Amino acid sequence: MLSRRHAALAVLTLVSTGAAFAHGPTRQKVVEKITIDAPVETVWAQLKDFDALAKWHPAVEASPADQGNTEGSVRTVKLKGGGGLVETLEKYNAQAKSYTYRAKDGGALPVTNYLSTLSVSDDGGKSTVEWRGAFYRAYPNNNPPPDQNDEAAVKAVTGVYQSGLANLKKLVEKK
Repeated sequence: MLSRRHAALAVLTLVSTGAAFAHGPTRQKVVEKITIDAPVETVWAQLKDFDALAKWHPAVEASPADQGNTEGSVRTVKLKGGGGLVETLEKYNAQAKSYTYRAKDGGALPVTNYLSTLSVSDDGGKSTVEWRGAFYRAYPNNNPPPDQNDEAAVKAVTGVYQSGLANLKKLVEKK
């Protein structure tokens, strides 16, 4: 017969061993940067309004925000090909030329728990725009389908960032 101490050790061993075999999604990150041949103020003027995404991102048809640049503002992003996202402004810092927002759910993207920051900084008279995001894949369990796995999530977010930044550069530098 096992003593209580041995029984407790046996249970603890089983629990910790089971935890070692558990596996779920890991947080993914994407960071994209682009240098734009324009002063920071010019680039920030294009990005600074939380509801301005439709003005510079080629995939976005509309992006109204119910409270503008006020933290807590909700932006409803309507995509040109259909689908969309609902995002909430978490932090806005005009002085630092950055803002952070969170997607309510992945919406048109195969992600969950998505948080993103867009910022502009001076790069010797030019501007560096950085768009960074952290998220989990859409499928929370093991063995996700190919369209909801880590690779699909990273590819989708990378595509959004790259196409948006490339179009922003084109729009700003052509002025």
